[in-house]
Amino acid sequence: MQKSYFKYLNTGPFEERWGMYVTTVGYSKVDPNDNYPNQQHPQSHELTWNRGRILNDFYIIFISKGKGVYASDLTEPSEVLAGTCFFLYPGVLHRYKPDPNIGWEEYWVGFNGCFVEKLMDQGIFDRENPFVFLGLNKDILIFFRQLIETVQASLPGYPQQIAGITMQILGLISNVVQHHEYVNDPIGKLIAKAKFIIQESFEDNLDMEKLAKQLPMGYSSFRKSFKRITGESPNQYHLNLRLERAKSLLATTILNINEVAEQTGFESVFYFSKLFKKKNGVSPKHYRDNEEAFIENDGSD
Repeated sequence: MQKSYFKYLNTGPFEERWGMYVTTVGYSKVDPNDNYPNQQHPQSHELTWNRGRILNDFYIIFISKGKGVYASDLTEPSEVLAGTCFFLYPGVLHRYKPDPNIGWEEYWVGFNGCFVEKLMDQGIFDRENPFVFLGLNKDILIFFRQLIETVQASLPGYPQQIAGITMQILGLISNVVQHHEYVNDPIGKLIAKAKFIIQESFEDNLDMEKLAKQLPMGYSSFRKSFKRITGESPNQYHLNLRLERAKSLLATTILNINEVAEQTGFESVFYFSKLFKKKNGVSPKHYRDNEEAFIENDGSD
């Protein structure tokens, strides 16, 4: 399970000239009966239900688990279920909180800029109805995790990278608004739910037969439908997620090979190295060495 994390970012003249910049990213797990927020944020971002809050930037909040309530000066109090994202708008008083009996898990990104202001003024997203139900959409999880990992790594040029990822999130939300993915495809909905569950727990050992029962589907039908839609069996899809995550950790962190294997759910570093080499053609060590050489060469004249 991902650990709670957030960061507020400074922006300079170059970020402003870029036209889109990110001001904060984060993830928080709020357990039942936790105080909310359960993290210490800057005074300008403090949120209580009674007082509400006004911010200067646009925000996207995605609730991946649990449920709660949201209200603003433009919107009556509304229930927010897992799989829902909602927008916050600059200068609009708003408030939201998880259900104290259930809690929730939330991802967020704050952003602004001249390009963003122009885009958000086009009527693509509705200020008075800021909710978009994405369902168990694994792509939104991938984008938010990329945001957090890119900020944590803080490699040169990362402010522009995270601006690009945020634009992808906006594109994904717009696409769902316009096309209502899987509205008339019940099997597609179930496989999308399975992909979401696998993505959310990719570092764990998953029992795919138990996962099929959660959907609910018979295991044989689940396996065939999953492969038809994704091109991979559920177990292969899960394994490839873990190996892709390992590549990211090798490229962007200083974790040693044992730690990378552990964080991606491999009990044996030998088994991890064997599978990594089979998929990528090189060992984890050689992959990291080649990534470092590429970065060094890229930064030289």
